[in-house]
Amino acid sequence: MSEKLNYNVQIRERIGKGGAREARRNGMVPGVLYGGGEDPVAVSLKLNEVIKGINSGHFLTSTANLVHDGKKQLVIPQAIQLHPVTDMPVHVDLYRVNASQIIAVEVPVHFTNEEEAPGIKEGGALNIVRFAVELNVRADSIPDSLEADLTGLEIGDNVKISDIKLPEGAEPTITDRDFTIATIVGQMAEVVEEDEEELEADDVEAINQSDEDGEGEAEGDAEGEDESKE
Repeated sequence: MSEKLNYNVQIRERIGKGGAREARRNGMVPGVLYGGGEDPVAVSLKLNEVIKGINSGHFLTSTANLVHDGKKQLVIPQAIQLHPVTDMPVHVDLYRVNASQIIAVEVPVHFTNEEEAPGIKEGGALNIVRFAVELNVRADSIPDSLEADLTGLEIGDNVKISDIKLPEGAEPTITDRDFTIATIVGQMAEVVEEDEEELEADDVEAINQSDEDGEGEAEGDAEGEDESKE
């Protein structure tokens, strides 16, 4: 797990668009803190701390400490809005949690040891079905990522969720099947598709040529009939 980030916040007295714009003018990011059986609270976060959280790559998949007047509240960011032009954060939603609480969170999957997969060495390719897996996991045990080891995989082999080690007490939100994370596929499918496309193109060309020939014969027959009438 990565180091837990701290977000120093101020309580916003003004709410709505006016209060949010004022917070941004002051170099802050407006947000809302909710959940935990308490009323929502309008807050402002320091812009540089939010940017640091985003750059960590785990902003929406890890818990953080919200710090106000020396007191800490464990939260997990639920959503972030970015400016359409500058990509700067303009609003965040934060959800209160406690350390032992089970929450649903998407965790990215990292694939390792591709060079140790015979199927890839033989010209196959890694076909990723799921780039992330949603887990039910304790708030204090959210992993930065899940590791999918490709060692020994041949063409046609796959990685299932059962092949991935999960944190203690964690389980995927999908529990009715051993779902696929990735597969090793060969290049034959692409070659077959290209051959089929070429065959289809040849067929179309042949049909067009036949139509043209038929039209020529028909025109010749018509001209012959006209001449015979004359």
